Amino acid sequence: MKITNSSSLSIFSALIILTASTSESYAKSRGGGGEVDAHKKKGIELMDARHFDAAAEEFGKAIAADPKDPRLYHNRAIAYFSGGQAADASHDAASAETRYAAAIADFSKEIELAPKEEAGYVERGQAEVAQKQYDPALADLNKALELKPDDETALKFRGFAEIGLAQWDKAAADLTAAIQKNPNDPLSYDRRAWAYRNLKNYDGAIPDYTAVLAKNPNDAETLAKRGYTYSLMQQYEKAIADYEQALKLNPNDVDTPQRLQYARGMLAAANAPQPTAAPPTPTPAPGLLTPVNIVIATVVLVVILVVIRLLTRGKAEPTSSRIR
Repeated sequence: MKITNSSSLSIFSALIILTASTSESYAKSRGGGGEVDAHKKKGIELMDARHFDAAAEEFGKAIAADPKDPRLYHNRAIAYFSGGQAADASHDAASAETRYAAAIADFSKEIELAPKEEAGYVERGQAEVAQKQYDPALADLNKALELKPDDETALKFRGFAEIGLAQWDKAAADLTAAIQKNPNDPLSYDRRAWAYRNLKNYDGAIPDYTAVLAKNPNDAETLAKRGYTYSLMQQYEKAIADYEQALKLNPNDVDTPQRLQYARGMLAAANAPQPTAAPPTPTPAPGLLTPVNIVIATVVLVVILVVIRLLTRGKAEPTSSRIR
């Protein structure tokens, strides 16, 4: 089961593979015989035709005929989950939530009937991630990996749950392990790039976005994400090139034009000639007639006059010999 709305259907082809991988340890095909098989076959046909609610109804009839077969709950849960994805794609949040909740209930019944099989935990964890129930999702995916440590899907979706909980280091590690097992899944690269960005490991994020673009060069959203990452690295020329290409592919994007304008402004500022520094203005030397100098001169003059007065005190004034 895939979490992305763009995943191709036949969804049920993947379901059959997953069910087959666990069928040996599940209970063998039980009673109900032709009636159960007929409803299962009809449900598969409806899934491939994207009639998810009708498919869930057919699987429900199979469950009514054989309520102890965990695979039947698994199949109906997949139908509910796929209906939730379709509702999400149509922006019908209420319908999506109802179908995801129904899927979780059926996965829980599957786990009750087959508690030693990892499939139910993996699938319920995916549904919980879709509903942003990250703590229970993490618990389910941990259990799945306890039962099957090399499960690539469980590793990937545990990484998604850890992203939801802002556990960036753990998310990057789990997604790296998932990529090693399946290097052709662009969603794992995209989510690991997001984890790297939050760790400020921009050098790690760029190759992941580039890997996504290698598979789909016309992915406008990923071009914008890589452009923003280049901008965070102050590599504005590369950011501008990605933004411009993204806008050619999606001219209705509302965020990218603002980011493009910012990157252009920063690049222009970085390339602008630096102004020549003006020589410092010399500080003029103080003149002689400063208030301090005037006070000093006045004091000196007063002292001189006092000294002169002291020297001349007590002397007889000269008299004239002339008769007046």
